[in-house]
Amino acid sequence: MKKIHFEGVSNEGRHLIKSKKFKIGVPVVVASVLLAVIAWFVFRPKPEIADIPTVEVENVITEDVKVYGEYSGRIRAQQFVEVHARVEGYLESMLFKEGSYIKKGQTLFIIDPKLYKAHVERAKAQLSKAKAIAQKAERDLNRIRPLYEQNAASQLDLDNAIAAYESAKAEVTVSEADLTQAELTLGYTRVTSPISGYISERVADIGTLVGPSGGKSLLATIVKSDTVRVDFSMTALDYLNSKERNVNLGTQNPSNKWDSFVTITLADGTVYPHQGKVDFADPQVDPKTGTFSVRAEMPNPDHSLLPGEFTKVKVLLDVRENAVTVPIKAMIIEKGGAFVYVVRPDNIVEKRFVETGPEIGNNIVIERGLAKDEKLVVEGYHKLTHGMIVKPIPAAAENNMSENNNEPGNTENNGAQVKEDEK
Repeated sequence: MKKIHFEGVSNEGRHLIKSKKFKIGVPVVVASVLLAVIAWFVFRPKPEIADIPTVEVENVITEDVKVYGEYSGRIRAQQFVEVHARVEGYLESMLFKEGSYIKKGQTLFIIDPKLYKAHVERAKAQLSKAKAIAQKAERDLNRIRPLYEQNAASQLDLDNAIAAYESAKAEVTVSEADLTQAELTLGYTRVTSPISGYISERVADIGTLVGPSGGKSLLATIVKSDTVRVDFSMTALDYLNSKERNVNLGTQNPSNKWDSFVTITLADGTVYPHQGKVDFADPQVDPKTGTFSVRAEMPNPDHSLLPGEFTKVKVLLDVRENAVTVPIKAMIIEKGGAFVYVVRPDNIVEKRFVETGPEIGNNIVIERGLAKDEKLVVEGYHKLTHGMIVKPIPAAAENNMSENNNEPGNTENNGAQVKEDEK
């Protein structure tokens, strides 16, 4: 840079030179500052705009919720009767078809009756003899009385006649009883059905010695299964919960607007079309298992339920009226408990801890913590924190929009979407 010398220049000249330099330098400095400011505004980093998350919400609803309990049960016949031989003898014949339906009083088996017929004939003869003796004693007494009144017979003769007559009458009574017993025993050789139902195969073959003492006693079994019973067990906790809701198993509660019923699932997974009712609950808990026995009756008109079959039992335990229900997918469970995200009217999300109840399908009952018509986050809650601002959209509207866009016939929406993508 060339140095300027002011030697030989007057003071006024010097001042004039400095003024001209100042006037030239100020605009340059100002222009430089302006350029720097403009460059900073142009090339400064743009601030990051925070994205507001979009979440799907549903309004909290209340509805009447049916609470069921599922248990393992076993089917048994309403009546199960074993047919036994009540007298001893050889089995002569079988008068039924195995596995068929039989009626009450129908003859099933014949046991050799010869011996018992002889007993009947002997009893009849004994009765006839006793009656003859009684008649003779009566005639002797009728002859002695007039003689005694005429002092032609002694008091001893009269007493002997009376005793003989009373003894003969008693013998007649004994003989009649023996005949009745013999006839009953003879009747037992014809084995009849005590109930109507389906009979099993015979246990004893023809010609086998049967009877209560020396031979086989059991001949067959009969089941009455027009109505069957389903036995299952419930826990003590189930009992306490039912008592808390004023539900008494096995009895009708007139204060309830609903009636408990039972359904069962068959071995192929289908639900039995008829419903049953609980008619008995054991009043005590088994200390070994911590459960108590419950019994239900089910109609079985087409005999599709077989005694001894295992099945799944579903019992209506309670009906929660106006219960708050939410989708299970909206529930988050952590160590501190279960919570959901609720969107307030100002679009600020709130983390809400709730007390849960029974699960009903894909929903769960909320005992405490939520109120009707609150906006519940059902999708997109994984990226949320308490106090965050969100953009809520109805879950139903979102689903309907996506369904409409995916419909093959909706060409207008599809074309618009294609054009949007091209842009």
